[in-house]
Amino acid sequence: MQRTIKYLIFTVTAAFIVSCGDSASLQRYYVDNLESKNFISQDIPLSMVELDKTNFTEEQKEAYNSVDKLNFLGYRADASEADVYKAELTKVKTILSDSKYKDLMEFSDKGNKIVVKYVGDDDEADEVVLFGSAKELGFAIVRILGDDMSPDKIAVLINAMQKANVDENQIADIMNFFK
Repeated sequence: MQRTIKYLIFTVTAAFIVSCGDSASLQRYYVDNLESKNFISQDIPLSMVELDKTNFTEEQKEAYNSVDKLNFLGYRADASEADVYKAELTKVKTILSDSKYKDLMEFSDKGNKIVVKYVGDDDEADEVVLFGSAKELGFAIVRILGDDMSPDKIAVLINAMQKANVDENQIADIMNFFK
């Protein structure tokens, strides 16, 4: 009997260790690079982002209100460390190629490709991820976190925000980092 209990405890412990192992995740990537060279990290409560919502549709307002905060992680490209940039970019692309990240939309902005993915199901996203890169500047990942986020409504919100006037003073630290 004691042998069976020991075996059961060992099995549960081993399963826990394996499930919490070193598998790459976006959250782990954030934590590992919070204070690394060439990275900038910033948590942004949505309440700090002033956005003119007067022209938002009800669907866009609902999507906006479902978002709580944004986790930003940026990597500044350095011409003298092109191989490091490529390695970091490959790490992020590998993480985002996991089947748990579902494609939501892709678009180009001023010649730079931006990919939007989400974790969850078709009705509710647990997390929405924006990933964009520019060889000359680097790359950025924005994790959008909130409650009752609908992937379809978030896509509508992202389209609206592309056209919105955002006060660049609010994101000056981030923009200056990439200069």
